[in-house]
Amino acid sequence: MLLFDFASMCIFKLEEVLKLKIEVWSDFVCPFCYIGKRHLEHALEKFPHRDSVTIEYKSFQLDPNARHIPGKSFYETFSELKGMPLNQVIAMNKQVGEQAKKVGLTYRFDTMQYANTFDAHRVAKYAETAGKGKEITERFLFAYFTESKLISDHETLADLAEEVGLDREEVLNVLKSNKYTREVREDIDVARQIGVRGVPFFVFNEKYAVSGAQPEEVFVQALEKVWEEEKEKPALQPLNPKQSETSYCTDEGCEIKEK
Repeated sequence: MLLFDFASMCIFKLEEVLKLKIEVWSDFVCPFCYIGKRHLEHALEKFPHRDSVTIEYKSFQLDPNARHIPGKSFYETFSELKGMPLNQVIAMNKQVGEQAKKVGLTYRFDTMQYANTFDAHRVAKYAETAGKGKEITERFLFAYFTESKLISDHETLADLAEEVGLDREEVLNVLKSNKYTREVREDIDVARQIGVRGVPFFVFNEKYAVSGAQPEEVFVQALEKVWEEEKEKPALQPLNPKQSETSYCTDEGCEIKEK
């Protein structure tokens, strides 16, 4: 007598939906983070599967002890911190500004205001919960590098958050509390664990990493490589013994095998 084995594996024809996730560790006062962001965005414009790509921004602090000193220019602060002559600092940042221009960005180092970014990262974490993570990241970067906003100031952060559609009072409440402190520190801890020594740092599907503001072509190659590997990867690894017979169902019906 043939018995139908309900414990046998059922085989379903599933159409796998490929996804590509990019995690980006960056800081709002990092000039190469903004440039690298643009390189990635330009690469995505050329990527035919860009609608299947999600980007998640992670917190990082270049200078956890940074503080704004009223009356002191960005150049003066940077010169003291790095122990570099003022003229060398100005020349170096001018070169960075020229790189930014190539991707359509304007850096105003003359009026830029040195700031601690921890609270800005907390606001960004809150923005993620409201689906505004990418918008707030772009807004903070533009505010710092182009508009010379003081992004450690709570009122300024609340104003910028309101511009991207967040509730201003709720943002101020977040800033008055310790909310999202744990999330920011977790990002920084993970960066340390995976060996991030500088930003920007891009991780593709938790498998490949690109460090620095690499040329657009590097990001195009990374996207294509990860996509092809994901496409070729089988959804499931079969564990059935070789040449074993079992009962199973398909969309054409059920078949019962004798043992």
